[in-house]
Amino acid sequence: MIKDRIKGNYLRKKIISSEEASLLIKDGMIIGTSGFTPSGYPKEIPLALVKRLDESKERISITLITGASVGDEIDGEFAKRGIISKRIPYQTNDCCRNSINNGEISFVDIHLSHLSQYINYGFLGKIDLGIIEAVEISEEGYIIPSTSVGITPTIIEKAEKLIIEINTSQPRELRGIHDIYQTKNPPYREPIPIVKASDRIGENFIPIDLNKVAAIVITDKRDDVRPFTSINQNNIKMSGYLIDFLEEEIKRGRIPKELLPFQSGVGSVANAVLGGFKNSNLKSLNFYTEVIQDSMLELIDYDKVNIVSGTAITPSPEGLEKFYKNLDKYRKKIVLRPQEISNNPEIIRRLGVIALNTAIEADIYGNVNSTHILGRKMMNGIGGSGDFARNSYISIFFTESTAKNGNVSSIVPCVSHVDHTEHDVDIIITEEGVADLRGLSPKERALTIIKNCSNKHYKPMLMDYYKTITKNNASHTPKILKEVFSWHERFEKNGTMRI
Repeated sequence: MIKDRIKGNYLRKKIISSEEASLLIKDGMIIGTSGFTPSGYPKEIPLALVKRLDESKERISITLITGASVGDEIDGEFAKRGIISKRIPYQTNDCCRNSINNGEISFVDIHLSHLSQYINYGFLGKIDLGIIEAVEISEEGYIIPSTSVGITPTIIEKAEKLIIEINTSQPRELRGIHDIYQTKNPPYREPIPIVKASDRIGENFIPIDLNKVAAIVITDKRDDVRPFTSINQNNIKMSGYLIDFLEEEIKRGRIPKELLPFQSGVGSVANAVLGGFKNSNLKSLNFYTEVIQDSMLELIDYDKVNIVSGTAITPSPEGLEKFYKNLDKYRKKIVLRPQEISNNPEIIRRLGVIALNTAIEADIYGNVNSTHILGRKMMNGIGGSGDFARNSYISIFFTESTAKNGNVSSIVPCVSHVDHTEHDVDIIITEEGVADLRGLSPKERALTIIKNCSNKHYKPMLMDYYKTITKNNASHTPKILKEVFSWHERFEKNGTMRI
């Protein structure tokens, strides 16, 4: 079994226990790992480190760099013990989030397409140790990643030393699903030769300098994927609005009948909205995205998909089981790339990707907040939404019109934090309707969003605000500075944005 996974006596001699491998992690290190939302990340060594520190009462502090979020074995357990001093670039763990918002962890939020070049250029410092999950490694030093690629090729190239976790729970049949291509640094960077979402331009393995391999650890722990929340009526409505919008765009000749590739953000809302495609007339779908979730696997089952290009497979626990059982079918439709390629602005623009992302809140001018609660507390991070929103053919954002049992309006006079400016947002969809902002001035956008997307309990308040700020019609983007955050202040004081 192990001989099938680790080829060559030289490499098999490097197999040690996870406890021994954890001793290679030292205080003050910058550590990079594989993993992306949360799949394909190391599990055995982080847990061994936690056990070591619990028993020895030793204190260490590290900078942690991953492709995106990773499982509780790292983000959760490390945050509980104060192991992480700085976290880059994205997380979804409650304990990690709390530590960020309590000031215990310094968090650096970065567009995911930028992360590899930040590492390559040395902006984030020298990576002391890389910890990588793999399916197998050849005698020549060719690594087969598992369920994600993320920044794994960059970590392998730039880390001083490497620990490889060979995960026997990840099927060897994943070999061939990956397409590994890395860009050069300027001024030697060349055009990326992808003109269709299905194009393969690289290798199905990652080459590795065998001299860097400090240890190999065997594990059989599965990815800590999470269940999605159940689909509600608001999700169904938003999905229906999206399908109607796309069909109208086809009628008007703005989208070809064959459609354009889709990107879909991570999470339950995005998964639910995309799930509505199953019962639509849309078919021959192509995806050029980051994360492959349950809805995309179901669309493959419905024979509606040509190709799904991403950087990670992150379904629910049930979806992951289905993926493993039907791997032969799914691997014909899926390709996994480094996130520098999956999120690359050049390719997104060339392919004409239609971007589908979620918002925490949007304001009446079309600015979107996707990261902060009340402008101060970090939720997860910007992830790849900015990569796609700025460069897509059509940028669409979804949000339910209210949150917190109706006490928060998701449409506000001014967002408390801006991640995506009005210039990067074409369409806003809530369960109330669709606001098409293309070609509209700020005042026209405001009226369109209020009328089409705001909740009935907040629409009169928004209209009153709009009438007040446009009464004299003197400004290009009118606002009352002392009132723009009054809604957020009212929620903090009274527990509701309602008057």
